[in-house]
Amino acid sequence: MRLADGWKEYELIDATCGNRLERWGETILVRPDPQVVWKFAQKSALWQKADAVYHRSAQGGGRWEKRRKMADEWKLQYGELTLKVSPTGFKHTGIFPEQAVNWDLYRTLIAAAGRPVRVLNLFGYTGGASLACALAGASVCHVDASKGMVAWARENASLSRLADRPIRWIVDDCTKFVAREQRRASFYDAIIMDPPSYGRGPGGEVWKLEESIFGLMEACFSILSDRPLFVAVNSYTTGLSPAVMEYMLKTGLCPKYGGYTTSDEIGLPVSATGGALPAGATSLWLEKLPQTL
Repeated sequence: MRLADGWKEYELIDATCGNRLERWGETILVRPDPQVVWKFAQKSALWQKADAVYHRSAQGGGRWEKRRKMADEWKLQYGELTLKVSPTGFKHTGIFPEQAVNWDLYRTLIAAAGRPVRVLNLFGYTGGASLACALAGASVCHVDASKGMVAWARENASLSRLADRPIRWIVDDCTKFVAREQRRASFYDAIIMDPPSYGRGPGGEVWKLEESIFGLMEACFSILSDRPLFVAVNSYTTGLSPAVMEYMLKTGLCPKYGGYTTSDEIGLPVSATGGALPAGATSLWLEKLPQTL
């Protein structure tokens, strides 16, 4: 497992009985996590001092119970990036902290490439990966179906003083966007995919990962440049192992480009126990294997 252990302003304090206890700057939140199936005793006294607790609803979604006065939004620093945090009605905060281990990897790969790198970030959410790539000197095309998420990503770019970097902000269904890039013969040196298990596009298009991912990956392979740098696919679906994603990358890319494939869980260190909480997986095709893997 590759751990996102470079945070200073985020901390996974403890995890038990289906919940995470997290510090986001000076704010402490309790959020449910389906991976936390164990029921060990709480190791931290901070469970009782949480500023807000998220409660799921049987009808879907849920609500935040605020136990102390707290801001609706605040900022979090990760290295040179400044990102807005804002608890949403679907328990998310605008940051998937485990992805920081991938942000660092993308920066390393781009910085070491020694050439211009054009990146396509699909399902780009609030822009952490896009900004990491831009910070390393890449030009980036950031695509997400949610107008609100793209606006949030642009705000993060401004907060991180990266608003003047070459980033295109696109609100679109990712599959349709890639199909248009095929027709336009628009090519990329690196592609990042962070697809949800289930979702809808801006026109009501239904996305189901198991049914849609192969077609999207094949389409993405066709818009890679003659010398691609990397392709990364994130997965949060427990029924679709990272080895499945790696198989598609290996079979679809290695015969043409050579290179290497790898897949692994990513996760977060748990301060109270010294353990690690899995938080999805990443499969990679790489032009070269870096020392960090």
